[in-house]
Amino acid sequence: MVKSPIRIAVFASGSGTNAAAIIDYFKTKGDIDVSLVICNKPGAGVIERAFDRGVKTMLISKADVESQEVLEILQREKIDFVVLAGYLWLIPEYLVKAYPNRIVNIHPALLPNYGGKGMYGSKVHQAVIANGEKESGITIHLVNEKYDEGKTLFQASCPVETDDTPETLAQRIHALEHANFPRVIEETIRNEF
Repeated sequence: MVKSPIRIAVFASGSGTNAAAIIDYFKTKGDIDVSLVICNKPGAGVIERAFDRGVKTMLISKADVESQEVLEILQREKIDFVVLAGYLWLIPEYLVKAYPNRIVNIHPALLPNYGGKGMYGSKVHQAVIANGEKESGITIHLVNEKYDEGKTLFQASCPVETDDTPETLAQRIHALEHANFPRVIEETIRNEF
């Protein structure tokens, strides 16, 4: 028997545009719900975006992660699935084991290129442009104990224009993220549950 609704926690560290797109997408789905946003950065825009959409938010610290308090929070909130949407800390092994094949991340490049520790946001776009790449894109993948090395679920690409700046490339990458991430999350959940 399928549990309903499936409860999602979104982990985010930044402005929260992907988190907002995910929350908005699942508002129309009765059987999947974004129930919690966890943020590790006080004052991050994602907190206000989640609040504006009526989603509970929690601020966490490194100590919360190291002490496994985060797992206790997820269990207390009856979370079934975890989405990383611009979350910059490495997911610890205990959390990966507690949610096998139920943690997904989005990365603003075509992995395995331009991934790993320290490769996020504008840093990725700067590296892509500096290396003269003709295309970039997004990768949605399962999360394991290493940065950006989990099984790839989906990729989409876009051209890198000769006059691109990190900001103009980021705009195209964000459009790909918002168009695809919620849908791939839904497909992954429906395949898992």
